[in-house]
Amino acid sequence: MNQFDRPFYRPLWIRVLIVLVCFGWGLMELLNGTYFWTVLVWGIGAYAGYRLFITFNPDGDGGQT
Repeated sequence: MNQFDRPFYRPLWIRVLIVLVCFGWGLMELLNGTYFWTVLVWGIGAYAGYRLFITFNPDGDGGQT
């Protein structure tokens, strides 16, 4: 989860899908009453959203030379 600048993440739809899946999964866990997993998955979704939208570098090479 530390290589968000890879070319795989350049398309916007992939970044949006990753974040939506995390929050959707968290919603499913919330509806099932498993609050620990809800907080954990929403935390992962928030972190992914931060890295994929706020600090994302679309011109990054992912650390590859």
